[in-house]
Amino acid sequence: MRGKLIVFEGVEGCGKTTQLRRSQQWLVDSGWQALLQTKGYLQHLVTTREPGGTALGLQVRQLLLAQPTTEAIESRAELLLYAADRAQHVDGYLNPHLLQGALILCDRYTDSTIAYQGYGRGIDLNLIAQLNHVATNGLESDLTLWLDLDAATGLVRTQQRGTADRIEQADLSFHQRVQQGFTELAQRHPQRIIRIDATRTETEVAEQIQTVLTQRLAAWYGVERLKAEG
Repeated sequence: MRGKLIVFEGVEGCGKTTQLRRSQQWLVDSGWQALLQTKGYLQHLVTTREPGGTALGLQVRQLLLAQPTTEAIESRAELLLYAADRAQHVDGYLNPHLLQGALILCDRYTDSTIAYQGYGRGIDLNLIAQLNHVATNGLESDLTLWLDLDAATGLVRTQQRGTADRIEQADLSFHQRVQQGFTELAQRHPQRIIRIDATRTETEVAEQIQTVLTQRLAAWYGVERLKAEG
C-alpha cells in the first residue's frame, strides 16, 4: 500500500517543528504505528523537512536561510532555489518512501512556497503553481496541518529563541502577508488543509493534532476493518 504524506505548515514561530516531533512520538506511543505495521498498511514512519530534506537540500537550505555576506538573494532566485530543493526531495526521498508504504511527517511543503514567495514576495501565483507542479511532478500532501498563529506573536517567539535566520528577519508586513496566504489556502482547500489553533498551549495544540490524525488514519486505513481483523 502506498504511504501517506502529512505536512506541517505555518508562519515563523507557530510551533510546527515541535508539533511534528510530538506527533511522531504520539504515533509510536499510541500504538498506531505498531497496529498499522502489524496489518501491513505501514512499513515505517519517517520525518523530513523543506528545505533540507536531502544531502543536496542541506546545502540549498544554508544558501536560503543564512544571512548573505555579499549580495541579497533576489526573489525569483529564492523561488528557484526552493524549487530545486523540492525536486530533489520529491524524487530522492518522498516518492521512494511513499512507494515503500511510509507515513511521512514533513516540515513545510508546497503551501509554504505559495504563502512566502507568492503572498510574501509578490511573485505571480500562477507561475508558482506551475513551478510547484514541475518540482513535485504532481505530488500533493494527503493532509496538511496548518498551525494558525498571528504573525506578530510568532515573531516574538522566534526572537526568544535567539538568532533569527534570513526569513525570520524579514519585516512584520512580509510575515503578515504570509499569514494571509496560509489563511486563503486553507479556505480554498478545506479537505486537505486543516486549521489548528496554535494560540493554545503546546499540549492543547498537540491534542488538536492527535484528534485530526486519529480521524484521518481511521478514514485512510479503516478503523472498523482493523478491529475486525483483530
